[in-house]
Amino acid sequence: MSAYGGRMPVHAIRTSYDARAAEYADRFASVAAAPPADVAEIRDWAGRCSGAIVDAGCGPVHWTDDLRRRGFDISGFDLSPASIAIAQQRFPRTRYRVAELVRSGIPTASVGGVLSWFSVIHTPPRELDPVLAEFARWLAPGGRLLLAAFSWATLEEFPHAVVTAYRWPPRMLAERLEAAGLEVLRVSERTPDGARRQCTLEARRAGALLR
Repeated sequence: MSAYGGRMPVHAIRTSYDARAAEYADRFASVAAAPPADVAEIRDWAGRCSGAIVDAGCGPVHWTDDLRRRGFDISGFDLSPASIAIAQQRFPRTRYRVAELVRSGIPTASVGGVLSWFSVIHTPPRELDPVLAEFARWLAPGGRLLLAAFSWATLEEFPHAVVTAYRWPPRMLAERLEAAGLEVLRVSERTPDGARRQCTLEARRAGALLR
């Protein structure tokens, strides 16, 4: 499938992650196993948010649980029912549910933070703008988004271990966020040991900070 081609069915992504949910939970459902720079960035970003936080595409739920333990009002949702079922066993005190990025049911301007940690990597480029528009819609004035993705010099697809994924030039992602009505505050890139190059972008919904 071309990076600019047809739609990747949501059920294909769901089925692929359901099939490997246990493996992914064993490998990734631990903040202790995450790169220290990722841990620091997510925790620091959460500290700048005011109000509830949503972990959009929470996967194994480890980030949702970590921030809950640190006192943040946070809930998560993920496309994969199998991942959520495992999370219910591992993190019973954390709030999460099954939902899609563009069908989340989150009210407009209702949250102070949206964490999208590699949750849009399988979204075809032609379908990314509606997802980013949803993130912007959820945020209250002054609310913040933290988005992580795989980065590359050019936009291209690659054979991810689960299902086709995309890597983006960070500047192109920043332009998409701005087109969605968000102010990009920061863009950074790094390559964790033994991992693919990644970028993180922090953006803000215009308006006064609500407390």
